[in-house]
Amino acid sequence: MTAILWLRRDLRLDDNPALQAALATGAAVLPVYIHAPDEESPWEPGGASRWWLHASLRSLDAALRERGSRLHIARGDSLNVLKQLAAETGATQVHWSRLYDPSTRERDTRIKQALRAAGLRCESHGSALLFEPWEISTAEHQPYRVFSAFWRACVKALTEPRPVAAPDRLPPPPEIDGGVSLDALGLLPRIPWDDGLKATWNPGEFSARERTEEFLDGQVADYSELRDQPGIPGTSRLAPHLHFGEISPRRILSMVIERFGDPTAKPVEAFVREVGWREFGYHLLYHFPQTPTEPLNRQFADFPWASAEVEAQLRAWQRGQTGIPMVDAGMRELWHSGWMHNRVRMVVASFLTKNLLIPWQDGARWFWDTLVDADLASNTLGWQWTAGCGADAAPYFRVFNPVRQGERFDPDGRYVRRWCPELRELPDKYLHQPWAAPETLLRSAGVKLGESYPAPMVDLGKSRARALAAYEQVKG
Repeated sequence: MTAILWLRRDLRLDDNPALQAALATGAAVLPVYIHAPDEESPWEPGGASRWWLHASLRSLDAALRERGSRLHIARGDSLNVLKQLAAETGATQVHWSRLYDPSTRERDTRIKQALRAAGLRCESHGSALLFEPWEISTAEHQPYRVFSAFWRACVKALTEPRPVAAPDRLPPPPEIDGGVSLDALGLLPRIPWDDGLKATWNPGEFSARERTEEFLDGQVADYSELRDQPGIPGTSRLAPHLHFGEISPRRILSMVIERFGDPTAKPVEAFVREVGWREFGYHLLYHFPQTPTEPLNRQFADFPWASAEVEAQLRAWQRGQTGIPMVDAGMRELWHSGWMHNRVRMVVASFLTKNLLIPWQDGARWFWDTLVDADLASNTLGWQWTAGCGADAAPYFRVFNPVRQGERFDPDGRYVRRWCPELRELPDKYLHQPWAAPETLLRSAGVKLGESYPAPMVDLGKSRARALAAYEQVKG
């Protein structure tokens, strides 16, 4: 007897309910990863996500082999592969962890129905969240659209989690033919642009646990004060590990409680609340599946986005060549490392959607391809929040001023000087607005606007006024 463990974005052995259910049958367990990116269309993994996935699968296979098992990798239609594996192994059941993206939800429903019709027992398990999206609702049994009310309801429902540790040994999987090698999936870039990712990240379950321990034993004490300063390593950087399921939020919460007791008390409350924002993103994606491409606030469907110079301005934004140092630093950090500090994400998103009047969907697509933590729920939540068209969104008239943001959150210029080294000799006073510096000072710092560093592509004041005028056309 065999139980198939279909692994997707739950690439861990610790606190994996699908694995635990498969083991509870007493059968041989066949861990399987099926590469079928077309089934996730239009949100198949981007380049940075594919890089992470390759390393994470390699790490998972090593962990399985240490315990007497191995990862079977296949490529093709998921339903056909599962049926074929069941026929070859005599498997009677399939277990997997739930996903919540609209396309994968539809696929999983279809697969579950087909496999059950073929006589297999199929079970999906909650693995990625503290609460399933349907478990938290308003008194009127409606989905929440305001984070503070949503999180209060979550806190009331919180119980101490009991994550199950990874097993020391696993039953050997059945011997089967076929499968493909990890390298055959073609997840790594053909032209090596990933040096920055390699230098920044170490994907895998072991690294996820280690990173969590380091953060909780160190930076979390100052998290609420330092998390907005991009030049200081004050955030957890757990987002990609969570996205690929290398660590569960239950395990994180358990580790918080083990160290600090009450997870809603200082110094960890601000960090746990950020885990809550992730939960809120999935809550919204589940109940409003159209939002990856359409605004939740329907009045923004007719927003008068810019039509002239959009392509050239979008390319300059993507490359970190806008002439606005805080924006350029963020976009260059993203391209180099596959990650961007959250405060800076808001700044660059506000600049794109408001100062340039370029649709938020264009920015979300670029983030999707370049972020190692590209997560449909979180990406959609963040972009609609900044653009002012989503749940609990920042008011549209709130336009982040990248100069003021830089002066406040990067006062010593550490962040901008790292990612915009051509400006490093400028004094702090002018670092975030080099166009305001006297020409003699620019020359002495080796800066020539329009040559060594771009001139600002828009006037921040005028472009803000244009954005507010556009908002007047659609506001209720």
